[in-house]
Amino acid sequence: MARKIYLSLFLLFLVSSVLKAQSADDLGGGSLAQPQPFLYTINALNPTARHWSLNYSGGYGQYTVTPLGFDGVDQNIAVKGYLGNRFSLLATMGVGFGTGGNTKTFQQAEVFKDFIGGKTPSGFRLGTSLGVIREFSNDIVALSRFNAAYENLAWKLAANARIEKAFSADRDEFDVISSFGILRRINGQFFGGVEAVGQDLEGLWENETEGGAKVLVGPTLNFVPVGSRLAFSLCAGPIFYVTHSTVTPFDSAVRELPSNTGFTIKFNVGFNFL
Repeated sequence: MARKIYLSLFLLFLVSSVLKAQSADDLGGGSLAQPQPFLYTINALNPTARHWSLNYSGGYGQYTVTPLGFDGVDQNIAVKGYLGNRFSLLATMGVGFGTGGNTKTFQQAEVFKDFIGGKTPSGFRLGTSLGVIREFSNDIVALSRFNAAYENLAWKLAANARIEKAFSADRDEFDVISSFGILRRINGQFFGGVEAVGQDLEGLWENETEGGAKVLVGPTLNFVPVGSRLAFSLCAGPIFYVTHSTVTPFDSAVRELPSNTGFTIKFNVGFNFL
């Protein structure tokens, strides 16, 4: 008789735990476990997402510049995972098929660290990162970013201030790229919002070596199916060339920035495998 009571209590506890977890998923809790909700604004992993994931991303662009997009079609594979002690690793490699028939490659490795927050799934996190990039132009670039994020079941907010040092004579001594993203839960685990990126914004008040200030802004969508290891993100928008200075290194040559407004669309599919 006692065994039956204990078994019934155990089954009741098990069922209630499953239902509680399912309810959290239905309200958007599963979205906290995804590796990366935004396309441009990158942060260390949320405590719920501290596992290893494989991310396939791609995009199409016209009249674009790195890192806002690629003129043509680009395809990328990335691994993102948790190293312990609030450290996260992101390693990416990609290939771009240019509109002129040229093919280029890209590699990036970056380590993130949360210094404030990052101990609970919801709430504020603040951290930094260090990394290196080999761009589509073959330039080697060292980077560091200050990143902030706030997440709960209904909202996702993130911001980056990314500082780059390119080891090339015809590049700025330092570049600063700013980005932010906002997502609001629409229904279940489907989120919608906006993401914006500003590059070479110092071109608003001085003659900027790499052609002038550029701004991308557009809608972004994020969806994590209930009970799935997959996560989907999409962002698209115009690229505005706000100012123009004399020259810019573009496609490994010195030429003026595009006079037309650019456009890019990017997607990411993340899969948690560990």
